[in-house]
Amino acid sequence: MILTDTHTHLYSEEFSDDRDQMMQRAFDAGVKRLFVPSIDSSYTQAMYELEAKYPENVFLMMGLHPTYVKENYEEELAHVERELAKRKFAAVGEIGIDLYWDKSTLKQQQYAFKHQIQLAKQYNLPINIHCRDAFDEVFEVLESEKGDDLFGIFHCFTGDFEQAQKAISYNMKLGIGGVATFKNGKIDQFLNEIPLEHIVLETDSPYLAPVPHRGKRNESSYTLLVAQKLALIYNLPVEEIAQITTQNAVNLFGI
Repeated sequence: MILTDTHTHLYSEEFSDDRDQMMQRAFDAGVKRLFVPSIDSSYTQAMYELEAKYPENVFLMMGLHPTYVKENYEEELAHVERELAKRKFAAVGEIGIDLYWDKSTLKQQQYAFKHQIQLAKQYNLPINIHCRDAFDEVFEVLESEKGDDLFGIFHCFTGDFEQAQKAISYNMKLGIGGVATFKNGKIDQFLNEIPLEHIVLETDSPYLAPVPHRGKRNESSYTLLVAQKLALIYNLPVEEIAQITTQNAVNLFGI
């Protein structure tokens, strides 16, 4: 059984003391494919080192995270452009809009999101969307960029059924992680109405650990717990959940 974690911050400082052991636990749990989003330029070198150490398992994205859209965002976007021109990436991400932490940068976040979508189109890459307290704003940008060349993952999807359908209409897979295991997560109430072809698994580690680890550090091995929860929701064997969601990721990333 091969599982794919489509969103894991393996370079996080939270793994500084046991990163190799954490990676081995992921492999032991069947999580053999790990996709790593970018946050900003300060993590680029650490991402490259991880890829060099685990070339068969780690696949990198490049992008500027919306909460890192600061005064120097134009420099950061220039860094994204340079890296994309240099080499092949799995996706442009994680990009999007976050109004939970700071609403004052909305205009800059919208510009950065749109600009990076256009870069993804230029390189024929999927996007990986971060959306927090910003569904309307994210959908507005997607609407302006919609087309066959717009596709990707709506990472950490936490919306309602209608928002799920809307995301799918823009060629987005829904990234499902630990929230599906939360009592108040809500998405488990309608997820079985979404065909599995639209679903990929993720952890967003070290954040959003699934039950029974909620509130603690998340890690990629817990992708298996998410798959087990989906097996219950869809009433399918966990092996089938793994096979379908991994194939969805292969189809999307081309890897």
